[in-house]
Amino acid sequence: MYTVKSASVRFLVNGREWGRNEVVVQSNQPRIEWNNTDKIQVETVADAEALRAKYRETIEGTVDAPTLVWVEASAAEAFRSLKGRRSRPLMSGEKDNPVVFVLKDGANEKVAEWSLSVTQELNIMHLNNVAGIITGHSKPDEYVVFSGHYDHIGILKPNAAKDSIANGADDDASGTAAVVSLANYYKKKKPARSIIFVAFTAEEIGGYGSQYFSKQLDPNKVVAMFNIEMIGKESKFGRNSAFITGFEKSDFGTILQKNLRGSAFKFYPDPYPEQNLFYRSDNATLARLGVPAHTISTTQIDKDKLYHSVDDEVESLDMQNIADIIKAIAKSAESIISGKDTPTRITDVKK
Repeated sequence: MYTVKSASVRFLVNGREWGRNEVVVQSNQPRIEWNNTDKIQVETVADAEALRAKYRETIEGTVDAPTLVWVEASAAEAFRSLKGRRSRPLMSGEKDNPVVFVLKDGANEKVAEWSLSVTQELNIMHLNNVAGIITGHSKPDEYVVFSGHYDHIGILKPNAAKDSIANGADDDASGTAAVVSLANYYKKKKPARSIIFVAFTAEEIGGYGSQYFSKQLDPNKVVAMFNIEMIGKESKFGRNSAFITGFEKSDFGTILQKNLRGSAFKFYPDPYPEQNLFYRSDNATLARLGVPAHTISTTQIDKDKLYHSVDDEVESLDMQNIADIIKAIAKSAESIISGKDTPTRITDVKK
């Protein structure tokens, strides 16, 4: 991944230099040279909501052309909040479409001509997934994946206690702890299928760790993926329960529930379809390749006030809830690990 630091930014309008604080560059390119005669897409945003929506596009990498965005003075406060925010991280060899936000002045003078010159310093940052494998004794070339992500969102505005570090105890230290616990459990077994245990990096900034991981495997050999995220609190269905994202897209959940017959634990379909959780976690890349890859979670995402905050601390977690879910996952996965059951492949996914 590249990290970026702007070395110089010069923006001229009608021959007059704009203040550097009125220009925000979202790009990882070392040099940008534009003017109004180039084929640059030009847009205007007039309010905070439209500005934030355009900024999200730059982070998600969905901008399809180099773009200059004029920001009306009415959105000046929202524009200021963009200062200092990171550009979308790029992987080695990837090239982005730069987006440059320019705050108009109050006079809103007519723009006859403009030009932009930017130089930036790029530094390479090496990121790492952490993975291990137990080779299956009878079906070593068929893989079951248990995963969680170990990154979080970094440093935020300090709270009342002057804590600015977002530790991510539930999101997703709880899931990573489950992966480690399951690895310890299965190393004492002799699984028929091979099991891969992986803690992903860079989930919070676009799922880069899982994207890279998915390219290292033949998806046709991956039988199932148990992605575990945010299991530190009781689900909306009460104790001894969790939900599975994309439940309807394969019979993965049905198999898990069958293996729990007679126990108090139950898996439910995702109760928050409007949150699009199936595509927001590390299961998504393998799911798009046809793997029955699902996320198991208990988060009440619609009302969790600690989500993505500095208060997502270990003291807020229900340890018994975590232990119960880990045990339920281990039991529910038995027929898949043993080679008895093979979940149906996923075909209904957004590309």
